Amino acid sequence: MLHDALIAPATLELCGPQAILESVGKRGGSESAQQDAITARMIELARAGRVVVRLKGGDPFVFGRGGEELRDLLAAGVDVVVVPGVTSALAAGESIGVPVTLRGIASSVAITTAQGTGSMSRLRDLAAATDTLVVMMARTNLTEVTAAIASVVGRERPAALVSKATWTDQRSVEGPIGDIARIADSAHIDPPATLIVGDVVTALTVSGLQLAAL
Repeated sequence: MLHDALIAPATLELCGPQAILESVGKRGGSESAQQDAITARMIELARAGRVVVRLKGGDPFVFGRGGEELRDLLAAGVDVVVVPGVTSALAAGESIGVPVTLRGIASSVAITTAQGTGSMSRLRDLAAATDTLVVMMARTNLTEVTAAIASVVGRERPAALVSKATWTDQRSVEGPIGDIARIADSAHIDPPATLIVGDVVTALTVSGLQLAAL
């Protein structure tokens, strides 16, 4: 099993004693496996007759490089079965009782990432075009991210930041988009974290919500 860094330890413990686990997680700011090396390793193991599991956190096809891996595996003649996952872009909000769409309040949602070339311009464009904006991998440059969004929607638009969504040590903060970076810093919110921006954040009063850790 080649697994990402964001797989809960309790999940890995479910693997049988015959399973060989290899960590190939990529984490920003730290030494990480290279994508080409991960794909090459899967092809190598498959050609050796092994049953290979590529375990990812969330949905492998939503900013998870799953599409690239599928393309390269098929090109190498490897048979592949894809098991759909639940993206943190949706699970983060659900875990704190925030729906990304809500009748009468939000009928559109955009999912993007805070990383990559042109990300700030893309954030501004999406913020202007959608009711709810979900930004994955938002923590490391949160101040820049929130400034870009606030320049379009204003500093008072409700926002929530969810760290380690659905893990037992999940944490979250809420506040205006113009202040959420400061609030997150004060609360020592760690990456990885998902940012949710829109009126849905404050639309429901949720108390006693039980977190179903995955």
